[in-house]
Amino acid sequence: MTAQLIDGVALSRTLRAGVAERAAALPRRPGLAVILVGEDPASAVYVRNKIKACGESGLHSVFEKYDADLAEDVLLARIAALNVDPAIDGILVQMPLPRHIDPQKVIAAIAPEKDVDGFSVLSAGELASGLPGLRPCTPFGCMKLIESTGQSLKGKHAVVIGRSNTVGKPMALLLLQANATVTVCHSGTADLAHHVRQADVVVAAVGRRNTVTADMVKPGAIVIDVGMNRNDEGKLCGDVDFAGVREVAGWITPVPGGVGPMTITMLLVNTLQAAETAQGVAR
Repeated sequence: MTAQLIDGVALSRTLRAGVAERAAALPRRPGLAVILVGEDPASAVYVRNKIKACGESGLHSVFEKYDADLAEDVLLARIAALNVDPAIDGILVQMPLPRHIDPQKVIAAIAPEKDVDGFSVLSAGELASGLPGLRPCTPFGCMKLIESTGQSLKGKHAVVIGRSNTVGKPMALLLLQANATVTVCHSGTADLAHHVRQADVVVAAVGRRNTVTADMVKPGAIVIDVGMNRNDEGKLCGDVDFAGVREVAGWITPVPGGVGPMTITMLLVNTLQAAETAQGVAR
């Protein structure tokens, strides 16, 4: 068996076309404010890609860049101003922030209805309670990738490897909402392979290459690789041994070209959703 590739680039393209169509139908263009503090090269690339995606999908974007020595209270004041700006539907502060700025304080300062990263305590609470709201972009994108296989999650056993607040925990909750039975594994899990072998769906999100190997995967399983690592040759790779696991799994995401494009796409979807809510458009 050779697994079918779950093409995040193609799915992303389709979803972005839908965003552009819905955005064009609104009285006012959805607006996203992106704030970058400091000179982190990776963050600069991520921000550039997000701004580009906004323009290509019919969204208005505002990019604000600040020096690394920006005072925390100045950043919080700027967020407060954006919270009441009617042209802005979503606010994204790129992480990581300089050490002197408390990221939790910054996330808490963003108005919940503009929290398009889905990182706030309120957003997490809405997800845990099964209420509608803005979902963290990467897990949201993973769910769309799983849905694209056409396989129902009802009654399936899903194993999430990783327990971060940004991916692992919300991923588990989204899978539960889809009626999967969910096991969350992490660095303290004894015999990871034993748990993964039981899984109909595996989501690997630990940031360590070859965490999931072919002998650990149930034949026909759906494998979603969230990891972003470098191999010995310096090439991008995930948490999954792609070449080996592809010969066992039923569906698998590549790295790059799987989860990555979907994360930015779901940011656009969240911004559109926030704009539709603000403008009283029912979905």
